[in-house]
Amino acid sequence: MTEAHATTQGKKKLPLHWKMAIGFFAGLLLGMFVHYSAGADAGWVQWLTSTVTQPAGTLFLRLIFMLVIPLLFSALVVGIAEMGDIRALGRVGWRTLAYTVVVSAIAVLIGLVLVNWLQPGAGVDRAAAQQMLAEGSERAQSIISSTAQQPKGMDMLLSIVPDNVVAAASNNAILAVMFFALMLGIGLVATRSEASDTLKRGIEGLFEVSMTLIGMVIKLAPYAVFCFMFNLAALFGWDLLVRLGAYVGVVVLALALHMFVTYSLALKFVGNYSPVKFFKGSQEAMVMAFSTASSNATLPTALRVAEEELGLPKRVSRFVLTVGATANQNGTALFEGVTVLFLAQFFGVELSLAQQVTVMFVCILGGIGTAGVPAGSLPVVALICGMVGVPPEGIGLILGVDRFLDMCRTTLNVTGDLAAAAVVSRGEVDSPAG
Repeated sequence: MTEAHATTQGKKKLPLHWKMAIGFFAGLLLGMFVHYSAGADAGWVQWLTSTVTQPAGTLFLRLIFMLVIPLLFSALVVGIAEMGDIRALGRVGWRTLAYTVVVSAIAVLIGLVLVNWLQPGAGVDRAAAQQMLAEGSERAQSIISSTAQQPKGMDMLLSIVPDNVVAAASNNAILAVMFFALMLGIGLVATRSEASDTLKRGIEGLFEVSMTLIGMVIKLAPYAVFCFMFNLAALFGWDLLVRLGAYVGVVVLALALHMFVTYSLALKFVGNYSPVKFFKGSQEAMVMAFSTASSNATLPTALRVAEEELGLPKRVSRFVLTVGATANQNGTALFEGVTVLFLAQFFGVELSLAQQVTVMFVCILGGIGTAGVPAGSLPVVALICGMVGVPPEGIGLILGVDRFLDMCRTTLNVTGDLAAAAVVSRGEVDSPAG
């Protein structure tokens, strides 16, 4: 038995995040070598990037884009529907929803302020950036060209409510699709019938199938990472590595500020709960979240920590943490906002205040719609990029460092769920625990 176990352990496959790291550094180093030995203008380098590595990366992006609408739609509907019946959406439900929206908005705002202030993606050679834009995939170009035709001002607000949801999905009108998903989720909560339960199960099935498919596509990520990094390093050289390091630093700084400042203030002044006691009691769940990079995998630990370490009433903590594992994803919303603005700076795309507000709004909803979905934030980032005219292929930069950032933002997500449970539990402590 021991030998068989040892044999099984010996044949254990290399984890995906290690494969992605290998692809990241292999593409980076090879691209750097090509950039400084042959130069980005060499004929064979242009041929290799335009006919081999770029099409391979574009294929990966097409697979991601193919799944993004059903993924976002089903995740958001299921997230809203899991709030239970109308009574559950009463005092505790609406307080949870309000807290989630407000704190997610603060998270995204922190990220946007830091990116605009520190400019981690600025300083890249504009000629090289324009070259990268010219070599973008057909998909990216179609998305970018469509953004020029997007409505503005009051028309933009009205366009959030779709007159044809199928047309909205085909045109990548993500806000309109999310609005329909929100309405459908609320309708499922308000409707109690056998038919509505069947519809809910069907959408849950779509969600599960979408997660399975995205998991299959993500297995190709190491190869896509290699292609993206080779292309970008061969074109941009050492400046790429400096800019990427600045990006990671800004993301981690924004996550830390939100965790230790925003949550502490919310706990102290809204939840009347000691921040010191909270962080001390939440350590086990935070370590689990960082290790697994999965809110769902951490949920059992978070439930036990909430009841045993934080002393929160069961009926509140169970509701808030279960919904929060899907809907209260401050770290995901923050990460998406920072990433979109970083890529905009990297490619020299100036975003107006109205566009940044749009990014912020989509990220808040995206934090709900992508929760619990493996690598779900990356398709959302790519789609938001297309909405505001930033080349979506830039997400290839992010894939290589996404494992570490995923661990960090999952820690913030789980901590945020526990903080939400503590805040919402104020005034509920003496109520009967379920």
